Amino acid sequence: MALLDVQNIEKSFGSTKVLQDISFSLEQGKTLSIIGSSGSGKTTLLRCLNFLERPDAGVISVNGEILFDAHDTSTHSDKEIRKRRLHFGMVFQSFNLFPQYTALQNVTLARELKNKEKKTETQEEITAAGKALLKQMGLADRADHYPHQLSGGQQQRVAIARALALQPDILCFDEPTSALDPELTGEVLKVIRQLADDHMTMVIVTHEMAFARDVADQVIFMDGGFIIEQGDPQDVINNPQEERTKQFLSRYNG
Repeated sequence: MALLDVQNIEKSFGSTKVLQDISFSLEQGKTLSIIGSSGSGKTTLLRCLNFLERPDAGVISVNGEILFDAHDTSTHSDKEIRKRRLHFGMVFQSFNLFPQYTALQNVTLARELKNKEKKTETQEEITAAGKALLKQMGLADRADHYPHQLSGGQQQRVAIARALALQPDILCFDEPTSALDPELTGEVLKVIRQLADDHMTMVIVTHEMAFARDVADQVIFMDGGFIIEQGDPQDVINNPQEERTKQFLSRYNG
């Protein structure tokens, strides 16, 4: 059974249809890359998965549990959505770190807030877990640095550690390297590649075609709010079947 199952998701903003009949599934421990031009609906799809946007139609399930059903209003309450959002970690292209907090504080904050409700951990345990995540990101010596003291690549790695802190089932990335220069891009992609090797379930919106081909287990190409083509990365990227996919990839493979 798939860990993530998305069925017939649709989303409009006013009269503009941004997502149309989006369906796919993802097995546990696998990586899905979503590619496509700007405006194709990639980011909106991620935001629907993470419940930052509410789909107009469709069903989202994780591990067999329906998290959202457009036809079932009991899944629409803010309380339910906040709880179900914990299944997903989100890494944004612009880092979105809190500038007034150190790297370690950025990583531990959400876990501290969650712990206030349930009191399942000590502060020492939360701090130790945060330090372990920063070490995993190669940032053990940057725990007490503030975002302005970190490079873009370091900030993005802190953001990844923060997303992992709540131990989500699925980690989502929205073009995680688009704000970085090529050298720093390599730092971040190396971390994501290691997460893939460790079988973290991930959904990655990316414009790095070689990375999508080499790291993902599955690729979706979106255009105009539709999934145009999906399948094995080697097939979709090296040997696309749809004309629109060929046109898009010709800019990268030409």
